[in-house]
Amino acid sequence: MLDRILSLSKQLKLISFIVLAIFISSCAPQQRETSIGPNIDVKKPVQVALLLPKSHPKTQTLSMSLENATLMAVGDLKNVQIHLRIYDTAGNPAQAAIQAQKAVDDGAKIILGPLFGEAANAAGMAVADEGINVLSFSNNTSIAGGNVFILGKTFQNTANRLLTYAASKGKSRAVILYPDNIEGKFGRAALEKSAQNSNIKVVNNQSFEFTQKGIVNAVPLARASVEVEDADLLLLTSNSAGALPLLGQLLPESGINTEKVQFAGISRWDIPQQTLRLKGLQGGWFTTPDQIVRKNFSKRYEALYGRTPHQLAGLAFDGIAAIGALVQTGKPHALASRGLTQSAGFEGVEGIFRFLKDRTNERGLAIAEVRNKQVYIIDPAPRFFRF
Repeated sequence: MLDRILSLSKQLKLISFIVLAIFISSCAPQQRETSIGPNIDVKKPVQVALLLPKSHPKTQTLSMSLENATLMAVGDLKNVQIHLRIYDTAGNPAQAAIQAQKAVDDGAKIILGPLFGEAANAAGMAVADEGINVLSFSNNTSIAGGNVFILGKTFQNTANRLLTYAASKGKSRAVILYPDNIEGKFGRAALEKSAQNSNIKVVNNQSFEFTQKGIVNAVPLARASVEVEDADLLLLTSNSAGALPLLGQLLPESGINTEKVQFAGISRWDIPQQTLRLKGLQGGWFTTPDQIVRKNFSKRYEALYGRTPHQLAGLAFDGIAAIGALVQTGKPHALASRGLTQSAGFEGVEGIFRFLKDRTNERGLAIAEVRNKQVYIIDPAPRFFRF
């Protein structure tokens, strides 16, 4: 069983690299006075620049999926004219800055992309003085600010939804179990912040070295923390490419009273589907987007391009959907920060989403429970935001 789990983890390392690289960035953007944004003539095509790491060897397939989704979204727009130009960043921050400036020189009124955090940060800084906003595919909240917005799904959004639901069900004392790496620390920080704004108290954090031995040794320590602190909620940050498969096997064998202690996680426990078979995840909670809307997008994408869209492809579609909705208002400052951060938000391929004042985003998420190796929605995704 352990061999199969470790084999699955190895197969998913490339996906883990891509997701991790999106939010890792060595520097945060300089704080600048927020620009109003460019004027647009809504009677003419609005020029939009798409920045992608097309020539980066590890993201060529993902870049193509993002490009396809962008073109699909442009084709869906009604009563809005978008002139799209595509620029290659090669996944390099310096190249991203050059291409962002070139795009603005070519007439771009807004930039969609880049993918990686450092590249998005560099692109944003390159065009900040000209008041051009950047809608990055990154989910690294540290680069958000000024003219840089992030479309990527954030740990904070997921943690907020999960803990709000858990608190509504009477959960009040949580232990966080996380790997001692960048991704794990991001997840722990998000959960701690969410707990501060809820009725849940984090009574202990249990970290572990991301090795087989480290994971095995962490399980009895997690059980001890739960029992000593009288916790009723065990929060996991790991995903299927990380420690989740092994934890899913070992946790039920540890003796934790699952009648009292609720397991919950901030990663997608249904990707890949075989993760749902793990005994330790039965009865557990995780968040998921609106699956009906997502399936409709995937079906249309496959019909157009003959292949399944990458998991992140919807971010590109969402970016164009937001731009189109704003341009359709007919306002000359539609693409300025005030328009982008409108509280009503936008309709995306996985449900509603909106940009927040801090340039991060909020997405409408459902709460799912694993039962008999299947996913059941126990609290649907919202259809609109509460202002």
